[in-house]
Formats: sequence, structure tokens, C-alpha cells
Amino acid sequence: MKKTALVVCPGRGTYNKAELGYISQHAKDRALLAQFDAVRADAGLATVTELDSQTLFSRSTHLKAENAAALIFAAGMVDYRSINPEQFDVVAVTGNSMGWYTALGCAGVLAADSGMQLVTDMALLTATGAGAQFIYPVIDENWCPDPTRSALVQQQLTKHHGDLFMSIVYGGYAVLAGSEAAVKAAMAALPPCDDRFPLLLPSHAAFHTRFMQAASDNALALWPATRFNQPQLPMIDGRGQVWPNFGSDLAALQRYTLQHQVCQTYDFSKALQVAVKEFAPEHIILLGPGASLGGAVAQSLIQIGWQGLKSKQDFVTAQQSDRPYVLSMGLPEQRHHEVC
Repeated sequence: MKKTALVVCPGRGTYNKAELGYISQHAKDRALLAQFDAVRADAGLATVTELDSQTLFSRSTHLKAENAAALIFAAGMVDYRSINPEQFDVVAVTGNSMGWYTALGCAGVLAADSGMQLVTDMALLTATGAGAQFIYPVIDENWCPDPTRSALVQQQLTKHHGDLFMSIVYGGYAVLAGSEAAVKAAMAALPPCDDRFPLLLPSHAAFHTRFMQAASDNALALWPATRFNQPQLPMIDGRGQVWPNFGSDLAALQRYTLQHQVCQTYDFSKALQVAVKEFAPEHIILLGPGASLGGAVAQSLIQIGWQGLKSKQDFVTAQQSDRPYVLSMGLPEQRHHEVC
């Protein structure tokens, strides 16, 4: 008997050295890959196949905005089409930040080639934006909310009002973005923790803030609502709003995609929490590349006590069951034995 599933698409920064070759390894639909490559070739850019099949991972090549976006979108679409339809009934789709564009592709709002064109265009447009982006935890070691860390983050947002913003609400982490000066000052003021944070995100501008206004204006001119199709699956956006299948206002969807979520906070936690409450999926399937979404998904579920989850240990124990709730396609054991 089929299980219902919520599909979640990853954002930028998920195609790294360990993911080199991921797409060619998992792409069953070669015609899909050919479509992606044709869009890239027409734009005079390296194809997905060329990038993914390189012998060595190059930060300057693979993390370049328009290349990283293409690889992440392609990997997500390859994974989505690999989900076994005999085992799973996908009831809704959402994503984190750039993952919203992949969600549009999964839901059929954009055809595969149009989706690749959009992510490439948006990567080029937003890469020219100013500012920087960093991440800081607002949870403790048990993945429970840490009021002290949250207060420290809020202090920095208040201190640098107008220059520093909450960019992404990402499970137990705050992703902040703004002017380079404000980001540098905030990172210096926040106490170091976990030997990693505050962590500057390389090659990231001030995404989901007012610093992306020019990119938004240009995108709106390039991508009229007529290029969007009715979603074939319900989608949950970065405000927690549900876009129904076959009944969405495409002009509003175009504005949200190219204006609101480009220039305002993307609340991934709320998107996920609304999705599980509204659709009560029997499983959550995380698309690749990588498997970094797992922590943020678990932390978002813990925040609302979903299925009795109250801590990291609760989630780990649940995941060690015969049929784990969250299935990551970036983990070979879950991909091959559970999803595909």
C-alpha cells in the first residue's frame, strides 16, 4: 500500500565536493538531463553534465552562483523523478530558499527547461547583489530553543536595523544577511559556539533582503506570469502559504516567486510546519544533492512537538526505527531501500 509523502527541496550550498558525480550516478531520465544541458549550452554556460562529471571538485567552478544553482536544481529534479510512484503518493512539495524554484519544477509550474532557465537567471541576477550572509544557531545541543542565543541575534538585528535582516528561518538556525559592514560587525559581536559559528556563507550575497530589489525588478521583467503553469501539486511557500493544485492565481505566484521571496525573509521552518499540519504526510522525502536538510527539518518538527518529538534524541530514536519518518535521498541506504 502506498504511503503519502511531503517532498522537500534543498537550497544553495548543497552541492559540494562529496556530491561530485551525484547527478550522473542517479539520472535515469537522460532526456531530462539533455534538456538541462541544452538550456545551459544555449546560454553559453557549462552544461550540468560537464560540471557534474569533472574529475576534481573546484570551488571556483562548482560554487559559482550560476553553476551551483544549475547543479542543485538538476539534482533535485532527478531525485524527484526517481521517487517510486508505486510506494509513494506525493501530496505536497516545499523547499528552502533556492529550493522554492525546484519545488516549482516538481509541481509542474515550470517545465524542466524553463526551471533550469529560471534558476540560472536568478543566480546571475542575485549574484550581482551586494552584502553577505551568515548562519548562527538559536538552539542548544539537544536541538531545543535557546532563548539566550535568540536574544543575542535579535539584539544584532535591532542594532543594525535597516542594514541587517533575518534572511532565512532555518530550523534551529538563524540565517542573517545584510551589508558587509553590518554582517562583519554582527559576527564579531555574537559569541562563538560549536567551533563553527557564526559561519559566513561563501559566495552568498544578502539573499531575501532589500539588497535583492534590483534583481527582483529585472526578474519580473524577464519572467511574466504567462510563463507559469498551474501547479499539479500543492506547494507551501516561505511564508507558510499553501498554493493549491490547479487553483492558484498565477500572477500572484509570479509576484511571490520573483518579488516577495527574493526580497523578504524565507521562513523554511514555518513552510515545513504548515506542510505537515495541513497534509499529515506519512513520510517526508528530502531531495538531494547532499543530506544537510535533515537537521533543519527535525528541528522544525521539534519546535511544534510533531508526533511527540521534543529533542534531538527523540528524532534520532524515531529515525532508527524500521521505517524512519524522514527519508533523505542523499543517503544511499535510504535512497535505495526506502525511496527509489
